[in-house]
Amino acid sequence: MLIAKNARFLTSAQHIAQAPSPQSSEIVFLGRSNVGKSSLLNILLGKKLAKSSATPGKTQLINFFGVEFVNDDEILPLVFVDLPGFGYAKVSKEIKAKWEKNLLEFLQKRSAIKLFIHLRDARHPNLAQDDEVLQFLTNLKRGDQEIITIFTKADKLTQSEIAKLKNSRAILSSTLQNPKLKIPTTEELRTIILQKVLGHNQ
Repeated sequence: MLIAKNARFLTSAQHIAQAPSPQSSEIVFLGRSNVGKSSLLNILLGKKLAKSSATPGKTQLINFFGVEFVNDDEILPLVFVDLPGFGYAKVSKEIKAKWEKNLLEFLQKRSAIKLFIHLRDARHPNLAQDDEVLQFLTNLKRGDQEIITIFTKADKLTQSEIAKLKNSRAILSSTLQNPKLKIPTTEELRTIILQKVLGHNQ
């Protein structure tokens, strides 16, 4: 059984110069504000460490969390990186431009990043902003990096909405295609992450 141990908050950074020295493979979580990033992070970490801002889009920090995935006698140390949510930030254009520049530099230059996890709200699967982010990541990623899309809040969909989602362009382009839209268990998600990271570390 694959479990998470020793989950802990490491530090926060506004830009790459403040980020901790890379020690382990890093998994970046990104998505629109209120998409459920904090909830998913806490589930995967096995501990409530990631916090949601009371004001969506207000947080401008990159947060780092350390964790160990343990499977029998094998231990893989990982770092989860929580990026600020996008889509709701009520800040000046100058601050927003600086914020986006810092994030872009981090994503381009951070060599430890091995996996991008793009979260999309299953209730709004075809938002142009999400499509743009996915295209941006596709153009950005190196040969040793992967992207997976996870649809959150699928449990809130009606049967007719599930039928529409199965035919949406978002689900068809997702690397987590699932014709029945079965919600993966925590262990299944951890296993997917492990497989993606190990695939590029071998």
